[in-house]
Amino acid sequence: MTRSEPPAPAGGTLPGQPRLRADARRNVEGIRQAALDVFRVHGLTTPLDEVAKAAGVSKGTIYHRFGSRRGLIDAVVDDLVAERIADIIEAVSALADPLARFEEYLLRMWLLQYDEPAANDVLVRALPDSEQLTTLCDRASRFGRNLLEEAQSAGVIRPDLTPTDLTYLILERGAALRACAKQTRPDYERRLDFLLHGLRSHT
Repeated sequence: MTRSEPPAPAGGTLPGQPRLRADARRNVEGIRQAALDVFRVHGLTTPLDEVAKAAGVSKGTIYHRFGSRRGLIDAVVDDLVAERIADIIEAVSALADPLARFEEYLLRMWLLQYDEPAANDVLVRALPDSEQLTTLCDRASRFGRNLLEEAQSAGVIRPDLTPTDLTYLILERGAALRACAKQTRPDYERRLDFLLHGLRSHT
């Protein structure tokens, strides 16, 4: 199987192939679990050699079961990132105040970037060839832009903040985390508070 073949779905079976035997299914699930463990710590750009080592298989086996790096990532992204982002959107949507919604969204997304290197890779679009990751990132971006518009209409967020600025506030946090990996979570949260206050309208 070549790397140009279509990625496998989450179960690890390519279209047209028969269902996997029990031992093959265990092999696929072992690779998935190893990928989750490795990507959670080191992010989605981690070499597949590291995933193969954690799973106790060869890199060729990963390509055989999942078709490509993208196929493997698409097989784990729901467990790894999508559910976390969906939870953030649900929690923020439940808030009534426009300022609270906007700030809680940014704060939760920034903390997700700190807690999950894989989420950081999604939000900074480190893997633009993955349609599933792009769709996930676009959903979060649209939600954030709507919150910004609502907060500005309410007069609680400075009017000169643009949707592009909001995107870069996410991207820059990702770059800062990569450059300053040793900062503690409390220090990171304290600096985020400075940023949030700077975005408020002072009229």
